[in-house]
Formats: sequence, C-alpha cells, structure tokens
Amino acid sequence: MTGSKTIVHLLRHGEVHNPEGILYGRLTGYGLSALGHEMAIAAAEFLAGRDIVHVAHSPLLRAEQTAEPVAASHRLDPHIDADLIEPTNVFEGKRVSVGDGALRQPRYWWHLRDPFTPSWGEPYLSVARRMTHAIEAARRQARGSEAVLVSHQLPIWTARRFTERKSLWHDPRKRQCALASVTSLHFDGPAVSHIDYAEPAAALILKSESAKHAKGA
Repeated sequence: MTGSKTIVHLLRHGEVHNPEGILYGRLTGYGLSALGHEMAIAAAEFLAGRDIVHVAHSPLLRAEQTAEPVAASHRLDPHIDADLIEPTNVFEGKRVSVGDGALRQPRYWWHLRDPFTPSWGEPYLSVARRMTHAIEAARRQARGSEAVLVSHQLPIWTARRFTERKSLWHDPRKRQCALASVTSLHFDGPAVSHIDYAEPAAALILKSESAKHAKGA
C-alpha cells in the first residue's frame, strides 16, 4: 500500500456574515453569509464526482457549514479536527483594515514588530506542523481514495508553502486561496507528487464584487 495514490483536498470556507468588519479569528458564532452558503454548494458540486471517503473540518462554525454539503453529497458524517482551526491573533475581535481601527493605535504597534514569526499570533511553523498532522491523518484515513479538509485561508496557504518547501513568511495579499477554493494535494504513497488549485466559487465572487461596485457607483 506504500504506493497508494491519495488526494487530500484543502477547502477554504465560504464568505462569512461579518457586518461589523472585524477580524473574527476563533470567535464563535461567525457563520456563513447567504453568499457563503452558495459558495459551499458550489464547492460541493465541484467535488461531487470525486472518490471522497473522509470529510473533516475546523471546529469553527463557518468551516462546519462549508463541510456540510460536501459530506452530504457523499453520504458521509463529517469529523471535527482541531488541527484545522484558524491561528490565534492578538487583533481578534478588532477592526484591522489599513488606516482603520486597532492598527492606528500606537499601543498595538509592538505586536507588528516581527512579521516573520509572526509577533501578532501563532507562529507560522506551529500552523504548518498541525496542518501537516491533519493532512497526514486524512491521507491515512482515505488511503487510495480522497479526503476533504475544510479550514481557513492562512492555515491552508501555510500548509501549501510548507509542502512546497518555501518560506512560511509571505505577503498576505499574494495568497492563492480564495473563498471556497480547493487546494488539492496529490500523494503517491506518503509523498506529495503535485498540487492542484481550483476556485469553484469564482463566478459567485465576481458577481458579488460587480454588485458591490455597482452599488457604490
């Protein structure tokens, strides 16, 4: 079985209902918006024809809700995996847009001193290690078939960079991990042979952005 070909899909959750515009992080109660539920369905449709035998998700509500249609389409019971959770962040519960909220207050600037670890939250290496643990557990569970792990943007992107042996420090603006996107790790035995990326909800995102621009015009 050492040569078994297995695929572990890392699915980012859909859009979250967040009218306050805060960094919600690990805060409870932040579920998908109406658009987010549509995104979850789009992801489920994208994965519907796959040989998926295992579905797990972060303990957070938005990840659970994104996993539900995927699990339902394959008649599986989704599992909670704490290793898939969002990283800790000292700015959790605050507004952190550029030029807005907490980032304008000098008392918070100390937390921005080290972008490489980073100094404002869980170290990238810690995130990479727990995500690797979750991915390996899923690979073993789905050996010879496919698994879906529903997580968050930073954990998924960190896991990908770690797998590709790239620096874990990066420019957040350049992450290839859109809402409801699927990053697929193809395994040949225990080793990753290649990585695919897809955006099943791209049309929904474009439609939403166009509507927002039209409204603001």
